Order: sequence, then structure tokens, then C-alpha cells
Amino acid sequence: MQLHIHPDKNALGAASAKLGAQAIQAAISERGSAAMVLATGSSQFETIDALVTQPVDWTKVTVFHLDEYVGIHADHPASFRRYLMTRFVNRIAGLKAFMPVEGDADDIDAHLAHLAARIAAEPIDVCFAGIGENCHLAFNDPPADFETTEPYLVVDLDAECRAQQAGEGWFTTIDDVPKRAISMSINQILQSQKLIISVPDERKAQAVAHAVEGPVSNLYPASILQTHKDVSLHLDEPAARALTHKIGS
Repeated sequence: MQLHIHPDKNALGAASAKLGAQAIQAAISERGSAAMVLATGSSQFETIDALVTQPVDWTKVTVFHLDEYVGIHADHPASFRRYLMTRFVNRIAGLKAFMPVEGDADDIDAHLAHLAARIAAEPIDVCFAGIGENCHLAFNDPPADFETTEPYLVVDLDAECRAQQAGEGWFTTIDDVPKRAISMSINQILQSQKLIISVPDERKAQAVAHAVEGPVSNLYPASILQTHKDVSLHLDEPAARALTHKIGS
């Protein structure tokens, strides 16, 4: 795992975006196309803002996204589809394809099968993601399923995760936060050639310490990142405060 500690969120986002864009463009140069995964949430604001300015031929890029609440419509203020359309897809020219997770699909099982078939046909070059306050990766809350090989699955959201969503202002109260979501699985995330993990804010510091310095355990889902061959973890200084060894840039 490559650890990078930045002075602020803007520097974190700029570095994450530049590194990811270089990997995407390299894939395009090598085989004529690329595929990537984009995360959402407040931790990704600066990374996505910087990513849309990068010199990438987006007409050759397919974008998948990590997760969506079950039952949430695309026009809901907390919808991650809406987030990505507003913050990314509508700000770039001619994206090859966007594969949203539709939490309000009439037939969830059929939608999961469709997503599984589509992502199986696209080797993922870069996955942009964050780490939750409960150390979740995507919406894989503890204890996360490290065994399933299904690319996407329906998961239950724990109380800490739901409190985070309310605390970040996506919902008025925790009671408004859905109790289930569709999430990309841990194994599917790990199939990405490169993982770029952006984590700002001191409220994530303990989760970062578990992910980086603790044992690999499904009680701390992001700790599975220690097993991947190419992870670039970008923190701002507050998010790095609980680390014992702060070797980074």
C-alpha cells in the first residue's frame, strides 16, 4: 500500500485524480478503452472535481459505480446516481458508458444479473473509493462478506453507517436513511487493477488506522486493502492522525 498524506482536501483530490487519470489514459493507449469505478459521498468531492479537469479521452471510458440505496429514486437528493450524474457525468464530454446501480429497479435480482454480466465484460483499470467511519468499503459494513464472488449484492446498513449518512447531511434524520443498499462486493473491488482510496477528515482517522495498521478482518472491511497489489491511499493530515507510522508524502 502506498500512503500519501496531503496538507488539505484539495491537494488530496488533485493527487488522487491525477494518478487515476494517468492509469486510465495508459489503459486507453494500451487497448483502446478503459473502465473505472467511481465512489460517492463527501469524501470524494475534491477528487471528482479534479478528475473532470484531467486530460482523459472520456469517449473511451466506461464508468461503474459502487453502490446505491435500495428504494431510492434517481431524483432523490441522496441518490448516488444523481450525485455522479451531477458531479461527474454531466461535466465531461462524451462518456462512452455509465453503468448506474438502480436501487429502485422493479426487479432487483434481474438488475444485479445485468450489472454482473456488464462488469464481467470490462476489466476495471481504476477504482476510486473511500473508507467509512465504521471502516466499510463501499457499503460493505462490518462484518463484511469477504467470500462472495458475486459482483454486486444487497446488503444491510448498520447503525453507524446510517448515522454517518445523516451526519453528512444527505438525510434529515437517521430514520430517513434506508436500511438496505446495493453494493459492489469486496471481491469485485479487489479485482480492479489499481485502487485509489481518498479519505479526508479526522472522523475517519480511527477507521484509517484499522485499515492500514490493524489485522485483516471483516470486522474492519477496508483492512482487506492490505492484500491488494496496487493501492494508493490518499489522506489529509486530520485523517492520518491515528496512524503510528506516518510515512508518506
